[in-house]
Amino acid sequence: MGWKAAEKLIRHWKVLRGDNVMIIRGKDKGESGTIKRVIRSQNRVIVEGKNLVKKHIKGGEGHEGGIFTVEAPIHSSNVQVVDPITGRPCKVGTRYLEDGTKVRVSRGIGASGSIIPRPEILKIRTTPRPTVAGAKDTPMDLVREKTYDAKTGKGLPEL
Repeated sequence: MGWKAAEKLIRHWKVLRGDNVMIIRGKDKGESGTIKRVIRSQNRVIVEGKNLVKKHIKGGEGHEGGIFTVEAPIHSSNVQVVDPITGRPCKVGTRYLEDGTKVRVSRGIGASGSIIPRPEILKIRTTPRPTVAGAKDTPMDLVREKTYDAKTGKGLPEL
């Protein structure tokens, strides 16, 4: 990727995997769906069941060829998050609640200003955390061992 293309990448994404979005441009304009995948390197998203195209796949070992219908990526500027109260497309802003938590809120003309919840699918890890310590993991008794005392300064390395 050249530097010109890298300049155009979106740094702060407003749409997330699992968001309910409405397509505002293209052949599926006005239809809504859920974001299946976000392709950050291309500024594109794949919406479930939308922007379907025919793909010709050549047969080979282990799979048959033919013409398949697949979901093509849509540029992220052509989708907007759906307001959870009004059901209309809206812009996304951020606010901080009284307790200090950062939340997404709906903005724009006709938006309710309500909190847009974070999708549940983001809480599920694709690779589960290991439960058994591996060969390269530090044992817990060494982790909990106190090696520095702040009051006496004992344990500081000699410089």
